[in-house]
Amino acid sequence: MHVIATAGHVDHGKSTLVRALTGIEPDRWEAERRRGLTIDLGYAWTTLPGAGEVAFVDVPGHRRFIGNMLTGLGPAPAVLVVVAADAGWSAQSEEHLRAIDALGLTHGLLVVTRADLADPAMAARVGAAARERISASSLGEVDSVIVSAVSGQGLDDVRDALGRLCATLPAPVRDGRVRLWVDRAFTIPGSGTVVTGTLGAGTIAVGDVLEVAGRSETRRRVTVRGLQSLERSREAVTAVARVAVNLRGVAAGEVHRGDALLTPEGWRSTANVDVRTAGPVADLPREVLCHTGTAAVPVRVRPLSAGAARLSFERPLPLANGDRLILRDPGTEGALTGAVVVDTAPAALTRRGDAARRGAEVEASDQVTLADEVRRRGHLSRADATLLLGHDPGPPSREHFSPVESARRGHRVNDVVGVGDYFATRERVAAWTRAVLAVVDRRAASDPLDPLVPMAAARDAAGVPDLVVLEQLCDAAGLQVERGRVCRPGTQPSLGPAQAGLDHLLARLTEDPFAAPEAPDLAAAGLGPRELAAAEALGRLVRLPDDIVLLPTGPAQAMRILAALAQPFTTSQARQALGTTRRVAIPLLEHLDQRGWTRRLDAGHREVVR
Repeated sequence: MHVIATAGHVDHGKSTLVRALTGIEPDRWEAERRRGLTIDLGYAWTTLPGAGEVAFVDVPGHRRFIGNMLTGLGPAPAVLVVVAADAGWSAQSEEHLRAIDALGLTHGLLVVTRADLADPAMAARVGAAARERISASSLGEVDSVIVSAVSGQGLDDVRDALGRLCATLPAPVRDGRVRLWVDRAFTIPGSGTVVTGTLGAGTIAVGDVLEVAGRSETRRRVTVRGLQSLERSREAVTAVARVAVNLRGVAAGEVHRGDALLTPEGWRSTANVDVRTAGPVADLPREVLCHTGTAAVPVRVRPLSAGAARLSFERPLPLANGDRLILRDPGTEGALTGAVVVDTAPAALTRRGDAARRGAEVEASDQVTLADEVRRRGHLSRADATLLLGHDPGPPSREHFSPVESARRGHRVNDVVGVGDYFATRERVAAWTRAVLAVVDRRAASDPLDPLVPMAAARDAAGVPDLVVLEQLCDAAGLQVERGRVCRPGTQPSLGPAQAGLDHLLARLTEDPFAAPEAPDLAAAGLGPRELAAAEALGRLVRLPDDIVLLPTGPAQAMRILAALAQPFTTSQARQALGTTRRVAIPLLEHLDQRGWTRRLDAGHREVVR
């Protein structure tokens, strides 16, 4: 299917032409038919030889309804510019052309209508003048046809020209993310909420789950209950197409014109964007109305430079870099300015000169590239890059990027690399690495008893985005990672001033292996819980429950003694053989049980496991 919007001055015959081509009355409201004036959007369709199905979005021409006109024109890939032969180029013809140019539309057809009301020479002059004006817009040179929808003169020529126009339209992206701008929303008894719009990219199928982005900041999940296109039920509809979507999961009145149906998690809604403008920013009021898709949202304009601005919307919109906007001053006739979204996630402007520097960057930004966005931000996750670019760039790797000239080094370098699930500049990777090393060294110097840094703490302190990135940084830097902690290779806990107390304890246990010191003795030696944990980590002692401390060889020595006893043995026999107290014997025996060296038979007996 091809979708074409009309454009032109009020009462120049747009709706009459669409009716003659399709046999469908595009004016839906009784008031429109009574007054002979299109107020809202109209829809009609037909099948043309060589073009297939062609749907028309008929827009109002009166300037009072310019907002409705922009709603119909915004999502359309092509436009039918209508000029009456007996009236010529008029005020709204010019305003509609400015809107076409602001939207960057490049495919169109000029139709000079009402030829029955003007002589052929006059119709030809009107057509020539209109083509000259149109050629200066984004449409460039277009075909033109002279027609009378009343008499039928030239209708076949219009159909042929439409076929040629459709043949030039670019192939749509049918497997991409969906963003359907809603131009109508209504309720059908027994079916529920139905929305319509022009599907510009992607595919919608019955059963799909989509998100509604609207006036609420919270998106609502909905399910596609049914689909129609050109009043025929479909299981799936692919772009480009006019489509009606029956939704489950949303109540009447909860979806409106200007809302959008989106691929879940496929679009970032943003309240601030940086744009490149088609005209001087100084000519714009500080508050204007922004038209995008079918939405019309109040926006504040902050100039960045002569041709760049930061826009702050009244509500977030699902936008992508490269989207075209129209900025309109509702109080001034013909006050339309086009803009192109350059950044949907702009950084804050906090320092003197930031606005001017950013303005220069925005004006120079001709095409969004992943490498440029990474360079500007320092790093970018794959998920954010997908939202920014509109497609998945794939797993981060060096192969994504071409070398760039290095002014300092005088040769070509790859200054953007992949790390984890992120794209980052080499400078940012180096900064992360320096920060991680600093965290590790500070911990070793400030806490010798526990010099190993938990990975989560290192990530937070160094500002690294996630643990996968941190692991790769540690590996590249030659750091040691064990059991979720990181340190310099060979780093071990050190007791520092408590070392003398430990040496005294070890000498005492060497003389009497099972004479474990009591808590007051440990405290007097300067061996608190952290010092004992550090000594255990160094392999200098073994800690048992109830603050029992033994030499690392203590359990093995105990086993040799217990193995010499008659089996099974009692706790009292073990205590006597080891020459210790119940305070030490019971935790020691339980430790041996846990290691599987001894086996408890009943409340009073154990045996050595052979």
